[in-house]
Amino acid sequence: MASAAVSALSASGSASGSAPHGELTAELRGFREVQRLAYACAEAVAAQLKPGVTEREAARMQRTWLRERGVNDWFHLPFAWFGDRTAFVNFRVPLQFFPPNRRLEAGMPFILDMAPVYKGFTADIGYSGCLGLNPVHDKLLADLEAHRELILREVRERRSLREIYEDVERLMTRQGYANRHRAYPFGVIAHKVDRVKERRWSPHLLGFGTQSLKGLASDALHGHRDGWSPLWSPYTFSDHPPRPGLWAVEPHLGFRGTGVKFEEILVVTDSRDPEQSAFWLDDDVPHVRRWAEEKSA
Repeated sequence: MASAAVSALSASGSASGSAPHGELTAELRGFREVQRLAYACAEAVAAQLKPGVTEREAARMQRTWLRERGVNDWFHLPFAWFGDRTAFVNFRVPLQFFPPNRRLEAGMPFILDMAPVYKGFTADIGYSGCLGLNPVHDKLLADLEAHRELILREVRERRSLREIYEDVERLMTRQGYANRHRAYPFGVIAHKVDRVKERRWSPHLLGFGTQSLKGLASDALHGHRDGWSPLWSPYTFSDHPPRPGLWAVEPHLGFRGTGVKFEEILVVTDSRDPEQSAFWLDDDVPHVRRWAEEKSA
């Protein structure tokens, strides 16, 4: 299980917030492999998007790309959101997250979100892009960097998940943005991910893999008994320090019909060394590369 991989971790975190690649356990390398696969899919599909493509077609492109590379199970099936749907404008019920026939237009922002399971390892990623120039989108994406830094810093300080959630929201407010991850079920900014048993037949229910749902339900049951939750939310059940394990974290900013987020795995351990206690699984992800390129330009 992922918790065993985290407990066995002996690497020290790097100053950038991720463990040196050569020092990850084999288990964590498995999670990094599927996360990189998911981001490669997002970049490949984003490169194929053009005016007239629908959200349903973009979601299908993600499924096809991943299945061709051996993915046959999911934490959740791929999503795609275009235009003001990237900010979840007027979202009221969970069914609105599923892709309709909304068509992409020039200048529109888009978000691709997928959670494949590969060789029993789970990833859950979010990729924000834009079809052409959109200064508002670019500004929001640049401002996400501060959230990645804040989350890591406060997890290392062992502040409660609820308190970190509130600090992320306060930062968004100072930046002039709205918190759009509050629109997710239970208002979550993150959730735990874990290993999933490989099976020939991998059914899904309401867009979620049944094996992954069983794992999350098991975590919720044990967590309720022991005083923690696998869901990182603004509610009292998240009023506890970060639990060791792997967390798919997704701060989501919104501004006047434009939404931007990233989603990637944060590793939390039981180490007393601050740099070992939490780190991003990988810094070689599209949004981090983009921030680095902008600084060096």
